[in-house]
Amino acid sequence: MAGFEERRLSSDTDELVAYDHGAHVAHWAHRGVPVVWVSESARYEEGTAIRGGVPVCWPWFAAGPDGDLSPSHGLARTRRWRLTRHEEAVLGWQLTHEDLDEQARGAFEPEFACDLTVRLGPGRLEISLEVSNPGTDTFTYEAALHTYLHVGDVREMSVEGLDAVTYYDKVRQRQERQVGDVRISGAEDRIYFSPRPSRVRDPRLGRELVVSSTGAANTVIWNPGPEGAHEMGDFSDEEWTQVVCVETACVGSSAVSVAPGTSQVMTARVDVDA
Repeated sequence: MAGFEERRLSSDTDELVAYDHGAHVAHWAHRGVPVVWVSESARYEEGTAIRGGVPVCWPWFAAGPDGDLSPSHGLARTRRWRLTRHEEAVLGWQLTHEDLDEQARGAFEPEFACDLTVRLGPGRLEISLEVSNPGTDTFTYEAALHTYLHVGDVREMSVEGLDAVTYYDKVRQRQERQVGDVRISGAEDRIYFSPRPSRVRDPRLGRELVVSSTGAANTVIWNPGPEGAHEMGDFSDEEWTQVVCVETACVGSSAVSVAPGTSQVMTARVDVDA
């Protein structure tokens, strides 16, 4: 299917598979063990987001700042991006306003250019999203690199580095302050008001994953829990225990404004610390 041709990077220790559809990294494994997770029920269909991997959420997050935008998480993750680089350890894509159909242009009107660059190193993945404004008016957007991390059992792992950070709890609809490490036993959807590095400690797989960023303002922690997984057609019931999303983001009041003739870059990096 057009847009779902595999783009591969590989080395002695790492392998990665991505698609032009959404400029979407769908698989990354280090020494044969998955680092990013993708659902066994993911749909590889035009107009549908791939469940898992690293979706690019842009130009809005979820339903947008006012909760009235669709599709969820914006236009970019269901569009076919144009491949611009395919080197030994680098992939690159571009999406511009000219790639949008009339309906999508009605949802987001400014002229723009988005460039996504993926770099694979030994036990390291770096993804950068650069948004440029070739037009004459400033525009504002939200963005997230929605990284699904593979874990042995989410109920046993912990995320450290966010202690004392304030966050908005979307499940309970209230603002909280983190105390200690983040632990997950059910549905969680938290927007932390900090981009500080996070360390995922995974005793079941015997490794740690470090998520760091530049150009970001938020960290989002998400897991659907058993009930949420059951309600999603592209998420098998038991898979919720195998994943935690630690997302690099600029959302809500941290949305980014881009003046004419300028650009903004946000980068997410994941390092395997085995």
